[in-house]
Amino acid sequence: MSDKKKLLLFQKQAEVAKAIAHPLRIAIIDFLKDGEQCVCDIAEQIGSERSNVSRHLSVMVNAGVLIYRKKGLKVIYRLKCVCILDFFSCVTGVLKQQAKENEKLLKAI
Repeated sequence: MSDKKKLLLFQKQAEVAKAIAHPLRIAIIDFLKDGEQCVCDIAEQIGSERSNVSRHLSVMVNAGVLIYRKKGLKVIYRLKCVCILDFFSCVTGVLKQQAKENEKLLKAI
């Protein structure tokens, strides 16, 4: 892969990372891991106003993380690519490793 193509890939990866880099967005992704949901149920689950949730959903749709469909008056969202959950499993692994290292440091003090 050429350097130019790599740079473009890295830029696109950064856009996706930026789109999911918010606690509410992570909560939305976690809630959607079990399947599609309407905005009203997402807002209730994460404890935020529908308008706020809609803004966050829009960011993730634009980044290609989520897709949606209309069902009557409701808008139903789902993960476009469920492998995004693997990323969060990896992040959790990093956090566990940090906790182990911090525990060793505390014992050494």
